[in-house]
This record gives sequence, C-alpha cells and structure tokens, in this order.
Amino acid sequence: MPWQERSVMSERQEFVTFARQAGASISTLCARFGISRKTGYKWLARAAAGDHGLADRSRRPHASPAQTPPALEAQILELRVAHPSWGGRKLHHPLRATGLADVPAPSTITAILRRHGMLSPAPPPLDFRRFEHSIPNALWQMDFMGHRPLTTGRVHPLTLLDDHSRFALGVSACANEQHATVKAHLTAVFRRYGLPQAILTDNGAPWATAGMGGLTSLEAWLLRLGVETWHGRPCHPQTQGKVERFHGTLAAEVFAHRPLGNLDEAQSHFDAFRTVYNLERPHEALGHAVPASRYQPSPRPFPESVPPVTYGPDEVVRIVSVHGSISWQRRRHVISRGLVGEPVALRPTLQPAVWAVLFCHRQVATIDLDHPDEV
Repeated sequence: MPWQERSVMSERQEFVTFARQAGASISTLCARFGISRKTGYKWLARAAAGDHGLADRSRRPHASPAQTPPALEAQILELRVAHPSWGGRKLHHPLRATGLADVPAPSTITAILRRHGMLSPAPPPLDFRRFEHSIPNALWQMDFMGHRPLTTGRVHPLTLLDDHSRFALGVSACANEQHATVKAHLTAVFRRYGLPQAILTDNGAPWATAGMGGLTSLEAWLLRLGVETWHGRPCHPQTQGKVERFHGTLAAEVFAHRPLGNLDEAQSHFDAFRTVYNLERPHEALGHAVPASRYQPSPRPFPESVPPVTYGPDEVVRIVSVHGSISWQRRRHVISRGLVGEPVALRPTLQPAVWAVLFCHRQVATIDLDHPDEV
C-alpha cells in the first residue's frame, strides 16, 4: 500500500522506539515489521551503541553561546525553515534533544523569529477541555482531509490518528474516497499496528450512511473484525478534534509551502511528514514528548481471514438480500444495503410484536409486526 513505502531509516526509528517501551514483545514487533528476530536485535544493539544511522535527521554542530550568538541564531532559523509551522516552544525541545548547551528559552526563540519576520501574529487563546483515551488503540480517529489540487489531478488525504498518543498511523494520498480505497489502506495499517477497540469518524461516506440507521459495508467489515464504529455528532467537527487539528498541521507543513505534482509525489511528502510528526516533532498536548513515545502497537493482530458471524442457537437468522431486506412473518423488511449477503439475527423484545435485528452484537433495525410501515 502507498503509505507502507517509507524509508529504511524511518522503519528502524519506529521499530526501536516501540521495542524500547516497557512490556514490548520483540517477536510480535518483528512480525509486524516483516523482519527476523536477528535483524530486530541488531537494530536495537546499534541504537544502544549510539549508532545515529537509525535516525534520518541532521546532526548540527554544538555551540556554547552566552547570549544567542550568530551561529546559534542561524541554527534556530535553519530549523524554522525546515519546519515553517513550528513556533518558539516547539523549536526549543528538538534543540535541547541535540545536546546543545544553553539552549535559549522558548520566549527568546520566539523573539528571534519575530525579529527576522518569520512569525505570524498569534490567535487569541481558546478556553477548552481536553479529553483523551487512557491507553493506545482504545480509539482511533479517521477522516479524509478533503481533496486538494495537484499539478496532475487531485489528492484525497486519508488520515488515521491514535486518540491517546496522537500517533499518526497513516497518511495516505488517495485518488478517491471510495469504500475499496479506504478498506485497502485500513488493511495495511491493521497488519502493521494491529486492531483498535474502536474507530471514530464523521457521518460522511464511505464509513457512515444517513439512511434509516443502516450500516455501510465498511462498518460491517469492521464489526466482523471486532472493531467498534463510532460517529461524531452531525455538524460538530470538534468531536473529531484531534484529527481535525492534525489536518491543520498537515496543511501547514506539506501543502502551504510547495506545489505537489501527482499522487506519488504527494505520498512521498506525506511519508516524510509522518516520520517527523511521530518521531521528532514535540507535541504540546503530550508535554512536548513525541507521539511515538506514548504509542504501542495493538496486541490484537489482524486476521487475514475475517471471522464468520455467529449467533446463539435460539436466535432467528436471516440473510440480507440484494435489496438490503429480509423476509420475516410473510413480509419483507428493509434492513441495510451495507449488509447485503450478511446474516442478521432477530431477537424478541419485551413487546411481543417487536423484534430487534442485530448484526454481530450491534442492533441495526427494529421490526414492529403491528406497524410494519413504521420501521
């Protein structure tokens, strides 16, 4: 898949970051990254020995200034040029990480940027409450950024973000926003990082439908994998606030400074951006740590064969027809076009004439035999 085409250095950085975390399974990580255990331990040994070849980043000379000498100021400006959307606080942390002595305070760096005309006026602060899930892979956020022009055609960036760590699981340059495209890229991410407990999206296609509460075929596939599907409130993009904020960063660091020629070129820039975002860019919401430091791949592996849907022996099972309906009590009842060919179960409720229709464990419809036209 396109977002799997990353540099060797990025692969090694990510592997070493995960493998160093407490409780990490080296065998599982090696399988996820498609390498042998011998190779995995070799990368860890090289990293432990201080082999900087694992990190695809520049190694600038150290300086010991008294009051921001020209060489250090030039280094700050160079880092700002490499990351045009980073302000004083974000630039301060990677400078410290290099081991540089007497790194200027964030306010001093901000003043340097302002003096050189490299800082826009800051917007007024917003009063908000931040919420995040307590562990990685409890919830992923997924969305299309919206299509953007290329020199040849348009690109539809598809993004996946872990809610707890802000780790960017994938940034894909898609030619469209269709079910098959999303499923293919999700499969690639699942193979690398495992399955989350739930995925949060908005109410747009291909992952949601406005029709009578039915499921889409993408939701049906996710439910069969044991992944819950959540949707934000209509017309409330703040529900997916983390991925929306991520889109702002992607726009500022990729689209704002260069024209992109085609999908392959866009993917190349997305891959480079994702490496910096996950492994180098300090995140204010994480106490200026990088997202990879708080993320671990899911212990739930992706099954290459999707598990069959099973129900209890006392449940009434029907197969959804090509029209998205089932036959029950001499009538046809519309369930969902996204479930064509799938088995659903009918369960009685406390009202004798009312039956609940379930797919896997999710109730997808209700049948009222006394009022069949009202379902």
